[in-house]
Amino acid sequence: MNLDKLLEKCIDNGDLTRDDIVYLLKLDNESDVSRLLNAGDSVRKACCGDAVQIRALIEFSNVCARHCNYCGLRAPNTKIDRYRMSPDEIVDLAVYLNGKGLKTVVLQSGEDPHYTADMIADVVKRIKAQADTAVTLCVGERPYDDYKLWKEAGADRYLLRHEAANRELYKQLHPDSDYDNRMRCLRWLRELGYQVGAGCMVGCPGQTVEHLADDIEFFRDFQPDMAGIGPFIAHPDTPFHDTDCGTVEMTLKMVALARIVTRNALLPATTAIGSISELGREMALQAGADVVMPNYTPLKYRERYEIYPNKRCISEDPEQCHSCMRLRIISTGRTVSTDHGHSRKVPGVGGGR
Repeated sequence: MNLDKLLEKCIDNGDLTRDDIVYLLKLDNESDVSRLLNAGDSVRKACCGDAVQIRALIEFSNVCARHCNYCGLRAPNTKIDRYRMSPDEIVDLAVYLNGKGLKTVVLQSGEDPHYTADMIADVVKRIKAQADTAVTLCVGERPYDDYKLWKEAGADRYLLRHEAANRELYKQLHPDSDYDNRMRCLRWLRELGYQVGAGCMVGCPGQTVEHLADDIEFFRDFQPDMAGIGPFIAHPDTPFHDTDCGTVEMTLKMVALARIVTRNALLPATTAIGSISELGREMALQAGADVVMPNYTPLKYRERYEIYPNKRCISEDPEQCHSCMRLRIISTGRTVSTDHGHSRKVPGVGGGR
């Protein structure tokens, strides 16, 4: 396969076949990998511009009913100190962050049944009434009527990582979850008019290059509004405790390929890649990413939201994160967005899918 012609196709239209994707994922020469990452960044510049979106993450509960084999929040983990933020705490923090110029708040939790559909709807309504902000929810799989209620309450976006587009690998990661329901939820969210985020891990146990190609094909075909890609990091209190972490290089190749096949999706430089490499987020921004999601969870809770260990910036004051993230973005030659960062794929905003 001719790499020059393939990279030219990446930049021109991103119309990659599965064979193309597998070939590019298998690149191991440092120069060739660099060329792929540069192609991803070229597509980002042409399709998205230089602005980087900052999205304020609030992890409001670390209680989770699921038994996922990789996550420190899993229900069987008795070593974790659980917490829940009150609705008032969530609303007050979101409004405060909006006052600091942040135009998107991401409300994330484990799959915690304590927060009923009505409770979350009320939180969304109160935030939208008091702040000029986009609201993103990330609370897992819920019934269709819950998603509908939250959309009617004013929620703009929903993040539901597909985790693995391969059915067998998905089951290995999520022994108590159903692959078909996960995909059904993603379709529901789109039907309801959410800006939908999907995403996957790189380097999890049992994952092959072919599995990663499945994920890139999923991004290509589903065209999510946002796609989160980060390395797998083994948590000591899970069944996968003694497995290796994902690598920076493969994660960056996946970011670049996701950019190439989605063209104008919003791609975060994840905290996870910053947790395994000091400059991981900067490298992701230079491979096609255009979003960062700094953690604004109050310090008294933040250390307890441990999906994986050694999480980046876990003990830093949120005020410090606020200025640090802007400096990191500027250091890459990029600018900080001042808008709400709505999907470029939504009709009337980004030209439609």
